[in-house]
Amino acid sequence: MLSIFFMTGVAAAQLGVFQDHHDIGTVLHPGSATFDSAKGAYTVSGSGDNMWFGTDDFHFLWKKATGDMAITADISFVGAKGNNHRKAALLFRQSLDANSVYVDVALHGDGLTSLQYRDSTGADTHEVETAASAPRRVRIEKRGNYAYVFVSNERGTLSFSGAAMRLKLAGEFYAGLGVCSHDKDVTETAIFTNVKVEPLAPATMKTVLWSTLETVKVASTDRLVAYTAPEHFEAPNWSRDGTSLLINREGRMYRFTLGGTAAPTLIPTSPQIHVNNDHGLSPDGSMLAVGDQGLDGKSRIYVLPTSGGVPRQITPDAPSYWHGWSPDGKTLAFTGQRGGDFDIYTVPLNGGKEARLTIAKGLDDGPEYSPDGKSIYFNSERTGRMQIWSMATDGSDQKQVIDESGNDWFPHISPDGKWMVYLAYKPDVEGHPGGQDVELRLMSLVDHKIKILAKLYGGQGTMNVPSWSPDSTRVAFVSYAELLQ
Repeated sequence: MLSIFFMTGVAAAQLGVFQDHHDIGTVLHPGSATFDSAKGAYTVSGSGDNMWFGTDDFHFLWKKATGDMAITADISFVGAKGNNHRKAALLFRQSLDANSVYVDVALHGDGLTSLQYRDSTGADTHEVETAASAPRRVRIEKRGNYAYVFVSNERGTLSFSGAAMRLKLAGEFYAGLGVCSHDKDVTETAIFTNVKVEPLAPATMKTVLWSTLETVKVASTDRLVAYTAPEHFEAPNWSRDGTSLLINREGRMYRFTLGGTAAPTLIPTSPQIHVNNDHGLSPDGSMLAVGDQGLDGKSRIYVLPTSGGVPRQITPDAPSYWHGWSPDGKTLAFTGQRGGDFDIYTVPLNGGKEARLTIAKGLDDGPEYSPDGKSIYFNSERTGRMQIWSMATDGSDQKQVIDESGNDWFPHISPDGKWMVYLAYKPDVEGHPGGQDVELRLMSLVDHKIKILAKLYGGQGTMNVPSWSPDSTRVAFVSYAELLQ
């Protein structure tokens, strides 16, 4: 039950920069919040079953806020024992209702640090899990309709964690500190020090582009940050053994080992060192197809061993953009511009003439084989909007798969053949530029139902090429953020 009361001036002063505190949701043991001005420390105690699913139970110390805001604090739990999922959080919340829209950075009892959010009233909570474990200091920023999480490194310096989420908080909202015990029968306490709650000035200064390599679980839509850096990289491919992701950066190919902390390692491709974001692995994982535009600025397709080596040219004509590999490993599917029009083509891996599969006016792009080798999925603007289509591998039986109001790009079929993930732009966006509010959408190839996997800032480079995990449970992608230096 939510208890609301008016505070005296003395009581309010005891809460530092905050205005009030309440138990949110169903809490059996009343929480508390105090401020020690001498130590600059806020002590918050809370009970509650969870901050998850469609409602939250916790204790919240808050102030009202509007516009762009940031909260920064050092967080520590009192006592080494307790539920591994107990949470101490910095959060923005639309209301004091248990089922309110919210976004937070939550430090868990076991060190897990995540951006958690509910993007509509009563919806289930989801998360973007950072790679950090028990950082001493954390920060959450709300800028426009995006929230960003920052964590401290071993030197105590804050940097972007890679966790970002698009979520709207309208008008006045609540900013503050929260504690949940994750056990309705006990109370847990956290201490927040060096707390800053501050409005953010408009981002008029120079910004830096951050790229974040992420994976998302198809079943839950929860996301995991694998790697983030203040640089531009693109288009992950998942290795066939499931242990690594391949990306392109500044004309070269790199491999990132999942679960590790080391930076991506270079895959030698010389003399092709102008590799673009159209690349992918052969069905057995032994070979890598890349697009390189070093000769004359026009992309041509090459293949090389996955571990690196001297590439062998496949397409003499340009531009040619690789997108798919037949399940038997013998044929490549690509987008080519021939005679002024972009269409879908195939070409034998071991030599032979290319075959044109589409002849419709306008752009046809993103061809990818189905796992059974019977179909090719692609995106086409022949109806006036970019939509997802399919056809037989000889180009016959072309039919529209999805009819949406926006523009849909780059269909990728799961290895088990049950799902299709694609990139969705708004209706007014032409082409597939970067720097856009986009969605990753998932369609069941069984019942054709569609759901949103992720909302993010991205577009070009986010998911141009096949990025499914081998077990069909996750998808890899790149999100972007433009942050102040």
